[in-house]
Amino acid sequence: MKLHNTLGRRTEDLVPIEAGHVRMYTCGPTVYNVAHIGNLRTFVFEDVLRRSLLLSGLSVTQVMNLTDVDDKTIRGAAAEGLALNEFTEKYAREFFRDLAILNVQPAEHYPRATDHVPEMIALIETLRERGHTYESDGSVWFRIATFPEYGKLSRIDLTAMRRGDRVADDEYEKEDVKDFALWKSAKPGEPSWRSPFGEGRPGWHIECSAMSMKFLGNRFDLHTGAVDNVFPHHENEIAQSEGATGEPFVDMWLHSEHLIVDGEKMSKSKGNFYTLADVLARRDDPGALRYLFLSVPYRKKLNFTWEGLTGAATAVDRIRSASARLAEVAAAGSSKPGAFDAASRAKTFLAAFRGALEDDLNTPEALGAVFPFLREVNSAIDENTLDAPGADAAGEALRTADQVLGILPAEREVLPAEIEAQIEARTDARRRRDFAEADRIRRDLASRGIVLEDGAAGTRWKKG
Repeated sequence: MKLHNTLGRRTEDLVPIEAGHVRMYTCGPTVYNVAHIGNLRTFVFEDVLRRSLLLSGLSVTQVMNLTDVDDKTIRGAAAEGLALNEFTEKYAREFFRDLAILNVQPAEHYPRATDHVPEMIALIETLRERGHTYESDGSVWFRIATFPEYGKLSRIDLTAMRRGDRVADDEYEKEDVKDFALWKSAKPGEPSWRSPFGEGRPGWHIECSAMSMKFLGNRFDLHTGAVDNVFPHHENEIAQSEGATGEPFVDMWLHSEHLIVDGEKMSKSKGNFYTLADVLARRDDPGALRYLFLSVPYRKKLNFTWEGLTGAATAVDRIRSASARLAEVAAAGSSKPGAFDAASRAKTFLAAFRGALEDDLNTPEALGAVFPFLREVNSAIDENTLDAPGADAAGEALRTADQVLGILPAEREVLPAEIEAQIEARTDARRRRDFAEADRIRRDLASRGIVLEDGAAGTRWKKG
């Protein structure tokens, strides 16, 4: 598989560090508000990447963080008069619900920043020992002058920096080049933790470095996010991670472009700011939105329009209709050999489909391979030249493609044994009246897209 590496601005072959196994970190949400469709486009791109890797025969370990302590979450919790964890938990639930509705496969790990502060403190201590930090105003700062390769991802102009410039906010203007906070001194009313540097909390950038390295190691294969993460967030991640370890941090960086609406930037003041709920209120078909996201290469801006969504829904209906027709022919079990060589045509289709995905996730080209195949199988059904084995082969090819597309109706899934065991453990905890443990298991399963419903007949599960 070839992917466009933001580091170096070139398309390269993906060569996993560990043969057959890709370790991938995806920047997750800051849980201070409901995700908008621009955010969701990035998460669907990362899902398609994951699914494409799996389709190619690779195993994947994916980590997606949840930023639940930063400037935005602290301000939001204070504005609503809630404890930080209460405030962020409600938006985390909304986020996982949206992912499940859009048929985004669960990652292997969803670490939350507040659960990994000790790892962040340890990483800052390492940076201090290696001479990359200084302390001022009760905070710890990363001195970018100590990392000569700073700017290699974003290609930011370092000549704009003046000695001593620094930024306390978690985010700052794209053209600013400043030392950044690793640890922020405690402020009245803000959550804080004890550390060797004094009472305080971690800066945003150190969170991802600490959590990614904990779950994936000091060096891993892929790091993804939206294009606006390139600077300062991902640039700072590289500096602090490589500054601490002295070795390469990530081999390949992939970034999804922005989504615009009717040719303009999304803005609440313009009335063109949409969440998933807003979209589904007008067209209740998550598959159509997912298809629309895939219809434009991830590295190009996507212009969302309601007309475009209608077109995507029509395309999805064609795929679903053909899949249903093939299932009917296969179930009929006709023994008369058909003239249409479905097995050969299915093989050709899948080769084109896979080839497009292996070319830097060219999803429009992959979708373009679908419809000539559908026309042929529909014609064969109409002309009665498709037998049951051929229909089964064609249907299986569509289902294989849908392992990446994720738009066909899902059959009732059998849960992995590990999740079934967690559900049983929760049932046991409820019998023991250990409701704290039962709630913990429920939250853990919810973070993986499994919602539990307790009723008179017992506990049932569902996605979303």
